[in-house]
Amino acid sequence: MEGQQLLIINAGSSSLKFAVYRLSAEGPMATLRGQIAGIGQGKTKLDLTPDEISAAWTFDPATVDSHRSALRFLCDRLGLRERPQDWLGIGHRIVHGGTVFTHPAVLTDRDIAALEGLIPLAPLHQPHNVGAIKALRAMLPQMPQVGCFDTAFHASNPERVARFALPEKYWQQGIRRYGFHGLSYEAILARLRRENIAIPSRLVIAHLGNGASLAAIRDGVGLATTMGFSTLDGLVMGTRPGMIDPGVLLHLLHQGMGLAALEALLYRDSGLLGLSGLSADMKTVSHSALPQAKLAIDIYCHRVAVELGRLAAELQGLDMLIFTGGVGENADEIRARIAGESGWLGITLDGEANARARQVTRIETISRPRALPVLVVSTDEEGIIARHCVKLLGGAA
Repeated sequence: MEGQQLLIINAGSSSLKFAVYRLSAEGPMATLRGQIAGIGQGKTKLDLTPDEISAAWTFDPATVDSHRSALRFLCDRLGLRERPQDWLGIGHRIVHGGTVFTHPAVLTDRDIAALEGLIPLAPLHQPHNVGAIKALRAMLPQMPQVGCFDTAFHASNPERVARFALPEKYWQQGIRRYGFHGLSYEAILARLRRENIAIPSRLVIAHLGNGASLAAIRDGVGLATTMGFSTLDGLVMGTRPGMIDPGVLLHLLHQGMGLAALEALLYRDSGLLGLSGLSADMKTVSHSALPQAKLAIDIYCHRVAVELGRLAAELQGLDMLIFTGGVGENADEIRARIAGESGWLGITLDGEANARARQVTRIETISRPRALPVLVVSTDEEGIIARHCVKLLGGAA
């Protein structure tokens, strides 16, 4: 097994993120990360890290115009079809595992069919996750594929947290709070363990990116989270509104809005973009002097602070807060705003330490001494998927 490689895939609606790991005695080590972006949007673009590898990859956007052609290009460049013996397998980030997939799994044809059945629960993400699995199955029928599920981390949430106040039959139909970003939360906990940092009894992790959520973690196990049945719930996000009174949705439907228009409003036209009228990108919005941009930031930070308080109530206190994700790791002003509304929890940031913690590669403490510990930790969803692959396909990672 040592010396073999793993391919990790995260297929989105218009992008294909990937990473390559080489197996060693110390565990899987990342050797390449990349993204094929703009799929189906007229012109694709390839980004690779480290940069020196880019020169060796000939990329013709005209020939990579679909997820299938992107996967074929990737397999050819990496030699998966030519030298399958060099590869241990392929790991996938899958957004929704429903109530069945509560742990990573080596995927069978039956599993793939079951995952297709979950598409109505995550219509913007699941089709692309499953489509990548099926395409690779056709290209590399003997190559093992492992599914890792964003919902699985939250399967431990107690029924009193996961259940809506609806009749029993809806619970039996799977209408419940699932929660997402689970692989990110799992990666953070694994990072703390590897670096011998004690996981506190009452921990909240804030995964703030284009999608955003918080998770309450009791003694290393998920207890509650801000996302619910779908990826729409909870915090304000790049283009999603977060928590909204369902009466608003009924009102819009009664006023004649169609389902497709409502779905577009909730998934693509709300959040930071809808509030600011400017952009879904936090950096763009936070640097704008427009009044509506400033209001968008106010609402965004306030929602995080309020939900942090709610999760502290779920935990009956708070021992540590961790920021992660693209915004959580890089936007020091946003962290400061959230902390400023959360001082009642014992949070006080060290201004200089907070300003330095951008594009972090190690664990950074940004709180003042004797205040509640606040850390910034870079997430690594691909890395945790690679470790699951090794455990399932070739021994302990």
